[in-house]
Amino acid sequence: MTAHGPSQAAARRRDRRVYLRAHPLLFALLAATRGRPVRRFGRTVLVHDAAAYREALTRLPLDRTAAGTTGGAARAALTGGAGEAGGVLFDQEGGAHRDGRRGLAVGLGAAGVEELRAVWRPLLVHRLAPLARGGEVDLVELARELSGTVVCALLGSRAEPRAVATAAAEAAAASVRDHLPGPPRPGGKSAAVRTADRLRVLLRPGPATGAATGSDAGTDACSGSGSGSGSGSGSGSGDEALRAMLAVAAVNTTVAALPRAVAWCADAELWEDAADARLRPVLAGELLRVTAASPLLPRVTAADGSVGGCPVRGGDRLLLVARHAAEAHRRDPDARRPAAPDAAQLVFGAGPHACPGARLARAQLADVLEELAPYRPVVTRARVDRRAALPGWRSLKVRAGA
Repeated sequence: MTAHGPSQAAARRRDRRVYLRAHPLLFALLAATRGRPVRRFGRTVLVHDAAAYREALTRLPLDRTAAGTTGGAARAALTGGAGEAGGVLFDQEGGAHRDGRRGLAVGLGAAGVEELRAVWRPLLVHRLAPLARGGEVDLVELARELSGTVVCALLGSRAEPRAVATAAAEAAAASVRDHLPGPPRPGGKSAAVRTADRLRVLLRPGPATGAATGSDAGTDACSGSGSGSGSGSGSGSGDEALRAMLAVAAVNTTVAALPRAVAWCADAELWEDAADARLRPVLAGELLRVTAASPLLPRVTAADGSVGGCPVRGGDRLLLVARHAAEAHRRDPDARRPAAPDAAQLVFGAGPHACPGARLARAQLADVLEELAPYRPVVTRARVDRRAALPGWRSLKVRAGA
């Protein structure tokens, strides 16, 4: 276990607030059960151990359309439960899943990410300029515009980036609320479908939609100019549900991860490493590991088997605790002595269930850290988002440090 220094301890305390304010009971349950690698409660199995986590994602058959899972929630909201042809990636199996991921590789591979960087870097320079004048910047607002801009470029959409980000966040939040344990919420299912429909309409190819309030950089990004993935081929499919799912995933993970990572960097005073071109990519990976944008992966088994030596039956619910598997709860970010690459990767899943946007996430955060490092910003105000699908800040404001 890392011996937390005063700065790292302060960073960890602040970051813990996103769990304690938004999901206090769930966080308490995970903390209380993490002493054992795998623990069963009735038909629910909590998986904390890295080896068992990998085993569940790579060796155990999973029901990707079950209620309460990522795939089930996506299908119910984004296809209205109709199971449209093509699926939404997270609910696909076999060849359909491989084909979907192969299509994504075009826009999210090394070449695709480099093209997207040409879209987001001017936006970063423009939006962070107030720091040089002694002003404040809300990193949550920046993350929304950044993620919406990237989604528009990736899908070839002419929608306004912040409108896309808002719609994607609302769709995710409504879907998660409808699939949380407990009695059904009145109107929850219809609300999830309505918000998803708004996002699907917004992303349809055609004339620009949404209020045109973005910067010139954001508007240019939506036209796909300067990006080989901007023709819409980057998604690998013209299916509306798949396009919406990509937007939901990209926006919500970016808005959750980026402000939390920067807040940790500021509180732990890691700007010297962020300014170092050699250490910066490593630091970005370490910050993403400890903040774990998707800290918990809900899954359902499709057949009998075992996880970490614990027998499971088909239909059992798995709660795969990514933040514990990656040791985010006990090992501080350290660019000079980082966690092993396979451990850091666990916050993005494993095997065929690994997130295809991992390269994009690391590149975005590294570029944000590079632009911020000269200012050595400090956090001036932070408010937790209690309604978001993923643990994160509703507002996180920074200003240049001394």
